[in-house]
Amino acid sequence: MNFKPYIIALTTVTFLSLHNSAPAQIVQNHNSDAPVTFDAGRIELQDRSDRGILSGGVIVTQAGLTLRSERLTIAYSNASNIDINRLDAIGSVMITKADLRTKSDAAIYDLNSNLITLIGNVSVTQGNNTLNGGRIIIDLNQNRTSVEAAPQSNGQAGRVTGTFTVPQRNSDVNETDDQNP
Repeated sequence: MNFKPYIIALTTVTFLSLHNSAPAQIVQNHNSDAPVTFDAGRIELQDRSDRGILSGGVIVTQAGLTLRSERLTIAYSNASNIDINRLDAIGSVMITKADLRTKSDAAIYDLNSNLITLIGNVSVTQGNNTLNGGRIIIDLNQNRTSVEAAPQSNGQAGRVTGTFTVPQRNSDVNETDDQNP
């Protein structure tokens, strides 16, 4: 039995166990040692290209964290053992955990440079809080996340947008005082 497809599929855990510095802390307290499951319409190994491709409604889950995309490409080097270099998720990418949801057109995890990039129509939602932009770059080395706006169709710079809820604070004003003129 060839275990290479199994090994490559399990490496998608790297994509799922991003880092605690991800936007809205996607994987806060995430158990990256938990079992990984995947479901795809097709898996293709391209040994000459050192690449594995999962396609057809890809779903990868680990410890309550789910990655969905139309296609997931895993680039690796195959010396004495498999070393994953890069993961590319393309097509309706969604990463969810509990009430947190990120959406983008594509996501790239470059393991060599420790950069995670969400590209195209990026949105992060948690509860009533939202963040929208054209690209989010997560630098795992610097523990820094930056959000860039998408350019507008007229060529002008776009804007990063968002909505954040503010917790209700107790008022010193008594309700009965509001009723007295």
